[in-house]
Amino acid sequence: MIDSDLCLVDSSGWIEYIGDGPKSEAFGKYLNDYTSLLVPAIVVYEIHKKLLLTKNEVALGRFISHAFRAIQVPLDAELAAAAAKVSTEHRLAMADAIIYATAQTRGALLITGDPDFRGLPGVFIP
Repeated sequence: MIDSDLCLVDSSGWIEYIGDGPKSEAFGKYLNDYTSLLVPAIVVYEIHKKLLLTKNEVALGRFISHAFRAIQVPLDAELAAAAAKVSTEHRLAMADAIIYATAQTRGALLITGDPDFRGLPGVFIP
């Protein structure tokens, strides 16, 4: 069941927003409400790594200032087990499975630009 007060923007949405892509505004409306935004540890890893590789310190600072104000969700054994289950059920890669399981276990709407999530319950693609 989805709790309309919580959302999780995956890495593709963060990249779109931080990079001022064509759908930046569509993702930004979810990223600016820190009280209802979930940020899984795997998203912090993915975005942090991408921005370190591109040596974009301004974007990294922008990401950190946003992400660390939101609700941090660590990866623990219970979440890892839930991710393994959704990975096998929906044929998702590890990172995608962790992101989807995080949204599902927290009752959050997953906001994404990633077509791998298309058609899954609780997913919105702007």
